Amino acid sequence: MSISDNIKKITSSLPLNVTLVAVSKTKPNEDILEAYHAGQRVFGENKVQDLTKKWEELPKDIQWHFIGHLQTNKIKYLAPFVSLLHGVDSYKLLKAINKEAKKNNRIIKCLLQFHIAEESSKFGLSLKEAEEFLCSDDFAALKNVEICGVMGMATYTDDEIQIANEFKTLKDIFIKLKEKHFNNADSFSEISMGMSGDYPIAIEQGSTMIRVGSSIFGVRNYG
Repeated sequence: MSISDNIKKITSSLPLNVTLVAVSKTKPNEDILEAYHAGQRVFGENKVQDLTKKWEELPKDIQWHFIGHLQTNKIKYLAPFVSLLHGVDSYKLLKAINKEAKKNNRIIKCLLQFHIAEESSKFGLSLKEAEEFLCSDDFAALKNVEICGVMGMATYTDDEIQIANEFKTLKDIFIKLKEKHFNNADSFSEISMGMSGDYPIAIEQGSTMIRVGSSIFGVRNYG
């Protein structure tokens, strides 16, 4: 099937409240344009250099999501245009994003990344770490970032029960944060979880945003 067919097949099966982020990392512009002409407007990249290049070269109505692990010294390259940062896994990073957003006279939308998998290699906050800074005066002073929800990655395993439980953990974290810290914030509404191999399970557990690459574009190109 073509990229265009894959996009149509996936989007036609999604509930209305679920956003498809087409993970275009390592993919050439022509592949992204094929998805774009099939109606896709939200794309995800995990390398700052690739993302800035694609932003310059591709249509300006694309919403670019950064889905990788972000280093503080690279934020300045994304701050002028990025639509959403998925992987905010420390207060230090959030503070640095706020600083660069202010320079660009923008409010940058962010998701807090939580560690829900058993693999220690995955990045992410614990609920306790997030609570500590969300309760602080320092956090209240950040006016150029908007926390829109949470993000997490399940363990890479065939055990669907384990995957479902890990996604449920993220949904529970979202509910706790919503009740305690974002009760009056309509913008705190996203649960970014689920990729090509596990997004149907993620949707069952309450995902509002899935990050799909290989099911759209085929196997990744490692250049």
